[in-house]
Amino acid sequence: MTATAPRKFTLASRASQLAQVQTNWARDLLAKVHPTLEFDTSFMTTGGDHNQSQALYLLGGKALWTKELEVALAEGAVDMLVHCLKDVPTALPDGCEIAGVLEREDPVDCLVVKEGAPWKRLEDLPDGSVVGTSSVRRVAQLKRHFPKLVFKDVRGNLNTRLAKLDAPDGPYAAIVLARAGMVRLGFGDRITSDLGPPTLLYAVSQGALALEIRADDDEARALCRSVTHWQTEYVCRAERACLRVLEGGCSVPVGVYATFVEAENGEHKGRLELVGAVTSLQGETHVEHKIEAEVHTAEEAEAIGVKLAEVLLETGAKAILDDINVDRNRKIEQAKANNEKVDV
Repeated sequence: MTATAPRKFTLASRASQLAQVQTNWARDLLAKVHPTLEFDTSFMTTGGDHNQSQALYLLGGKALWTKELEVALAEGAVDMLVHCLKDVPTALPDGCEIAGVLEREDPVDCLVVKEGAPWKRLEDLPDGSVVGTSSVRRVAQLKRHFPKLVFKDVRGNLNTRLAKLDAPDGPYAAIVLARAGMVRLGFGDRITSDLGPPTLLYAVSQGALALEIRADDDEARALCRSVTHWQTEYVCRAERACLRVLEGGCSVPVGVYATFVEAENGEHKGRLELVGAVTSLQGETHVEHKIEAEVHTAEEAEAIGVKLAEVLLETGAKAILDDINVDRNRKIEQAKANNEKVDV
């Protein structure tokens, strides 16, 4: 009787340098924990990679980064998807699930100034300086604190954005990026300063990596659970639950800040503090709230996120989000009238 060959698991992600680094790291972690199994990688281009010209605000949500990958997963061409969790929609396609969450890098944003420039902080930039970022969350919050700076969209992978920043004839004095990506790609020495709370709340699940699988793949689920960092999972599930209720996406100015203090007895419980904020596009209106509670399960953490979102909606966030949707629809119609491509 012939023995069945062990299953080989293929991890897939986008083809960007950062996505490949993250996927290889996840593969190596799985191989370390399961040395008798074989893990492979596959990389592909997504809709978000194809469209590098339009502002993310108009591009129709986070599925832009995940749709092609999830088709390959559903068809059985690959076994696990490695995502930046902040890029994963809060509602997944039928038959897919997030089965693992890896330990989070520092989730804050950071400032990177043009090479050779003397500035160290946003406060140091001359009035009228152009700061590049593709995130309306960052722009909305930073306009509150730095109304005399000019914020301009900048797209592309991390290397492309740094090249645009450093171009001698380029418009940017500085750009704002996620610290985690800079560190993972070995560009930590380019970070000029961190931009964290209370000045700038970060994106939901920023800095965390997720493993997505087919919901009926019990073997893959067990592997993902074996490398899950439960503290990160609790916090990210709380943040994502908040975003799900607010119906925000990667291009909506929803910011969060979370801390989790693990219980001393070693059980999977601790005290979660979750701050959420919604800011109008021009920064004039800002709604922020904080909830603290003891949580014993990931489901209890999610309940905290839901409660926080409900409080935000009741205290002004709904009006802000409604105005943002009106603005987006107006810009989409304007783009269509000008025969510009808009993916929605």
